[in-house]
Amino acid sequence: MDQQPINIWDYEEAARAGMPKMAYDYYASGAFDEITLRENHRAYDRLRLVYRVLRDVSQRTQATEVLGHPIEMPVIVAPTAFHRLAHDDGEVATARAAAAAGTIMTLSTLSTRAVEDVVAASGGPVWFQLYVYRDRGATRALVERAVAAGCRAIVLTVDAQVFGIRERDVRNHFHLPEGLRAENLHGDMERVPKEVGESGLGAYINTLFDPALSWKDVEWLCSLSDLPVVVKGVVHPEDARLAAEHGAKAVVVSNHGGRQLDTAPATIDVLPEIAEAAEDRLEILVDGGVRRGSDVVKALALGARAVAVGRPALWGLATAGEAGVRDVLAILHREIDVAMALCGCASVDEIGPELIG
Repeated sequence: MDQQPINIWDYEEAARAGMPKMAYDYYASGAFDEITLRENHRAYDRLRLVYRVLRDVSQRTQATEVLGHPIEMPVIVAPTAFHRLAHDDGEVATARAAAAAGTIMTLSTLSTRAVEDVVAASGGPVWFQLYVYRDRGATRALVERAVAAGCRAIVLTVDAQVFGIRERDVRNHFHLPEGLRAENLHGDMERVPKEVGESGLGAYINTLFDPALSWKDVEWLCSLSDLPVVVKGVVHPEDARLAAEHGAKAVVVSNHGGRQLDTAPATIDVLPEIAEAAEDRLEILVDGGVRRGSDVVKALALGARAVAVGRPALWGLATAGEAGVRDVLAILHREIDVAMALCGCASVDEIGPELIG
């Protein structure tokens, strides 16, 4: 790209042009026909902001809190895997950028930098995203490692105990290039035998992750440390109620970026019912499809405390390392500010459902 990217779409195009096809497709792809992948953003496009006028918006703030952490904008960085596919500094660069933006980095179990290194380098709060293994001892050890490193929350992904079929990865025979490994993993991903139609990662997950995961495991996870547990992967209101009953402090309304069950609903479409079901028992976050500051305002209006962005951070990382991630977050901050001002909202507390037409 000849010009500096000015929005998230520009950053994705720059990343696509500069990355190997296997790496770009891994980040960008969805399950099967990628219907949910596309719908995650299109659903935001269908919503309309019914703005108010003649309100004093001369002084504006995006400051809010998530699980007691003050953040400077209602956007956190979602967990995504294998950041060193994008840039050699990997998750360390992403975490530093999140801290510079005054927000939270969520580190994936499938990180290419060790959790200890990421937390030490960050300078800001880091949450740890967890997958549950059939081997509960290995799972406990991973939680203990995250706690010892200084992570501030455990984010339990609950929609990936069986791996979705991402056909781009299958066609590309996805694997980690030589010299890269998942530093927090139990076992060696590349040594797990693959079935026909599986990527290397799919074979690993289907072999080692526990498909018997249930709500009793949420209670067990809550018992392992004093860290709050966030349940990520909720699209049904009843699951939000169950999350609260079993000790979770927050849920992420998420369909795994359209990478698991194709034709699952867009997250913004189910957010209002989940927020209603949660009442005041849970904090609600949402991910999937956020590409504009106006999308963030819409999500807050429909009940989210904050949104989580995954791919946008990766596009910034792939384009310009830590500086690219910083710029992606700065772009969203500017766009949220403009959207809030034009909606007549001087703070995030003033964003409510009446804005949605």
